[in-house]
Amino acid sequence: MQIAWLSAAIDYGVIGLLLVLSVMVLAIAFERIFFYRTVDLRTFTSIKALELKLTQRLFVVASVASNAPYIGLLGTVLGIMLTFYTLGLDTSIDTGKIMIGLALALKATAAGLIVALISVVIYNALLRKMKVLMLEWEIDRENSHG
Repeated sequence: MQIAWLSAAIDYGVIGLLLVLSVMVLAIAFERIFFYRTVDLRTFTSIKALELKLTQRLFVVASVASNAPYIGLLGTVLGIMLTFYTLGLDTSIDTGKIMIGLALALKATAAGLIVALISVVIYNALLRKMKVLMLEWEIDRENSHG
């Protein structure tokens, strides 16, 4: 009973955390896309002020992208440890149980990699749009002053 609870806690804890992080990344992405589409570049008098506004919350997306694989790996390690612990309690060795336990443990790594890959793509797309907006601001400044 205690092992089943621990297994569920590891599964739902790691997968749940990755799900929360992916929802956060998507929410930030939608907010940034909406902001990038509606921002009026003429209201900014300084490139630094513009950059400050354009880069808001991008660090969260980058942090999720870089740490999601480690969260998934932690879930896998905990799952493998639990599998070996369960096998140690059982007197008979069943290779089927071992393989099922290891396969289920690896799903956390797969989930972490999926979240990381999506986050990296979103981060790079947002970063590119931010750079384009900054260049548009600079070009507009050069044309209006030159």
